[in-house]
Amino acid sequence: MQKKILIIVFTVLTISVFGQTKQEKLSELLNAYNKLNEFNGTALITQNGITLLDKGYGYKNVETKESNIPNTIFQIGSITKQFTSTIILKLAERKKLKLTDKLSKYYPDFPQGNEITIFNLLTHTSGIYNYTNDVEFMKSEAVKPANEKKMLAVFKNKKLDFTPGSQYSYSNSGYMLLGYIIQKVTKQSYEKTVREYIFKPLKMNNSGFDFVNLNNTNKATGYFTITDKNSIKAALVDSSVSFAAGAIYTTTADLLKWHIGILNNSIVKRTSIEKAFTPYKNRYGYGWIIDSTSTKRITTHGGGIFGFNANIARVEQDDICIILLNNVGNPKLEDITKDIFSILYDKPYKLPESKAEIKISSEILNKYIGTYEVMPEFKIEVNVENGQLVAQATGQPKFELFAQKENYFFLKAVEAEVEFVSNDKGAVEQLILYQGGRKTPAKKTK
Repeated sequence: MQKKILIIVFTVLTISVFGQTKQEKLSELLNAYNKLNEFNGTALITQNGITLLDKGYGYKNVETKESNIPNTIFQIGSITKQFTSTIILKLAERKKLKLTDKLSKYYPDFPQGNEITIFNLLTHTSGIYNYTNDVEFMKSEAVKPANEKKMLAVFKNKKLDFTPGSQYSYSNSGYMLLGYIIQKVTKQSYEKTVREYIFKPLKMNNSGFDFVNLNNTNKATGYFTITDKNSIKAALVDSSVSFAAGAIYTTTADLLKWHIGILNNSIVKRTSIEKAFTPYKNRYGYGWIIDSTSTKRITTHGGGIFGFNANIARVEQDDICIILLNNVGNPKLEDITKDIFSILYDKPYKLPESKAEIKISSEILNKYIGTYEVMPEFKIEVNVENGQLVAQATGQPKFELFAQKENYFFLKAVEAEVEFVSNDKGAVEQLILYQGGRKTPAKKTK
C-alpha cells in the first residue's frame, strides 16, 4: 500500500569500528535505530544459510508493554505484490492465462481495457488510477469490508494517467485487478490460491490475510507513531480493501521460507523468476524492485499500510536475505537496509543521531499558521499550540514541528522535514514537504 506522507528525520554520525563481528555491528545498528524510535519491530538477516541476526525490538503493544519477538506477526503491505505476481506466473506456466492477455478479456466493459495487458498491471505501466490516492476513500472506507463492485467503482471510470505501456506509475489498483483475475481463472478466492500455491508448500504457517480478525497472541498492534512521550494507534485496513495489493500478514521466519523457496525455484520455474526480476520501467519487475546499479543484483520491495511498514531485500548471488518488519508506519526501513548491506559487504556505514532543535520566537511561528494545499483533496493545517508549531495533514494525526533553522523544521515522531518559503515582502507563500527523497510543495491558501 502507499506510504504515509509524514516520516522521522535524523542526521548521522560516521563511526569507525574495529574488531567487531558482523553480528555485533548489526546488533549495534538496530539498537541505535530503536533508541531513536526509528525501528520498532523484528529483524532477520541471513547470509549463506547462516542467521546473523534474529531479534525483536521495541513493543508489539505499547499499552501492555509486550515486546516484539522473532515470532511477532506483522502486516507487510505491498510485499504482498510479489506473492500476487508469482501466482500470475504460475498460472501462465500452466497456460491458464498469458501476460499478453488484455484486461478486456476479463473485464469487457473496462474503459480502454483492450489497451491494457496483464504485463502492464504487473509492471505498473497500465496508467490506471491508484485507488489509495483517493484520500477521502482511504480515510472513511478503508477500514470497512468492500466487495469487488465497490472497489472497482473507486478507480474503474477514472481517466487513465497515460497511454498504457508508455510510462510508469505505481498503482495498487493494478494489483487489485490481478487478484480479481486470479479468482476468475482459478474459480476460487485469491486467498485460497495463495495458500494452496505458496503458503502450504513452503510451510508458511504463520501467514494469512484477515489481520483484523486474527486471534493470535503474537499479533502486533500497529501505530502511526511511537515516541518517548506517547503513541498513536492506527486503524486497521480491511483485507478486502488492501487485497492482492497489500493484505498479507506474516513473520520474519515465514518470509525467510519465501526467500528460500524463490532461491530453490520451489514455486515457479527459474525462467519465470528471471522475468519477475527483470527491471522494466523505473527498475520495477513483477512485484519486485530490481537494483542493478551495483555488481550484484538486489531484489527488494517495501510495504506500508496503516500502522505497519516492512522491507525485504535479497542478493541471490550471495544468498543474502534482509527482512525488517515494523509496527510503526514510518518508512525508514530502506535506509536501515542500506546500512545493513554496508556491514555485510564491509563498507563504511553510519549510526543515526538525533537532530538538534533550536528555539524560535512566537512572532515567527505565528507567521506559519495557515492552510497549505498539496492538492484540492489533500491539505496541511499548520497551527501553534502552547508555543509549539504543529501540522496536521488530511486524514492523518497531528505532529509537532521542531525548528532546525528559522524556516526549516523536522519531526521527531515521523520522518519528514518542512520548509516555509516567503516572498520578497516576508509573507509566507508555501511550504515544501521533504519525504523519502521527494519534494512536495503546498501553496498557502489562507
